[in-house]
Amino acid sequence: MEIRNSDRPRGPVVIDIENITKDYVMGEEVVRALRGVTLQIRRNEYIAIMGPSGSGKSTLMNMLGCLDTPTSGRYEFNGKNVAEMDDDELAAVRNREIGFVFQTFNLLPRATSLRNVELPLIYAGIESERREERATQVLADVGLGDRIHHKPNELSGGQRQRVAIARALVNNPSIILADEPTGNLDSRTGQEIMALLEDLYSRGNTIILVTHERDIAAHARRTVHLRDGIIESDEVGVMPAMESMAAS
Repeated sequence: MEIRNSDRPRGPVVIDIENITKDYVMGEEVVRALRGVTLQIRRNEYIAIMGPSGSGKSTLMNMLGCLDTPTSGRYEFNGKNVAEMDDDELAAVRNREIGFVFQTFNLLPRATSLRNVELPLIYAGIESERREERATQVLADVGLGDRIHHKPNELSGGQRQRVAIARALVNNPSIILADEPTGNLDSRTGQEIMALLEDLYSRGNTIILVTHERDIAAHARRTVHLRDGIIESDEVGVMPAMESMAAS
C-alpha cells in the first residue's frame, strides 16, 4: 500500500469558518459545543476531524455539512456566506456539493440499492432514465454491480456502507463528508471501506472524515483534533500508523 505525504497540490479554499460557536440550551443550562473554531479546508484535501465524545466534532460536522447553523461566527462555502443562503440554496449545497456518509448508513429499508442511490437525483430533478443509468454506474464503481436490486436487509454491513457511499457520490459532489463510516463494521470490512475512500480521494474528491478512532484518522493527510469545543491541534502529514503500513 503506497501512501504519499503529499499526493497532489491542494486547490482553492472551499470551506472557511471563522470563530464559530454553537450553544445548546438544555433546560436552565447552556452547553457550549463549539467555542470559537476557525478552520479552512481546501479542495483536494483529505482531512480527519478527531476528538473524544463531547469534543464537538459531531456539531462541527453538522456545521460543515450545512445541517445546522452556528450561534455566532462566519462560515463561507465556496466564497459565499452560508448565513445569507436561503433554504433552497442550502438544500442545493447539501444535495449537489456535499455527499454524506453516515455510521448508521441511513438507507430506506424497503428500497433496493438502486432506489436508495437514486434519491439525491430525484431531489435534483433528474429524469428517470438518467437517474437509473447514473445510479447503476455508481453502484458498479463501488463494487455492487450485482447487488443493485437487493434491499438493505439482504446486504452485509460493508455492502450497506458501499450503497451509502454510492448514494453520496451519485451527484458528483466535490466533498465527501463521512461521519464514523466504519463505526458499525468489523475491522476487515472497515479497512475495505477506507480503501474505497482512499480511491475516491485519488480521483479528486475532497474527503472530510469525522472519527474518534486513531487508526481510521491515520488514512487522512491532515488531522484536526478537537477537545472541549476548540481546536487543540491541526497536523499536516501522514500519521505514524499509516507510515508503518506504507513501509510494510
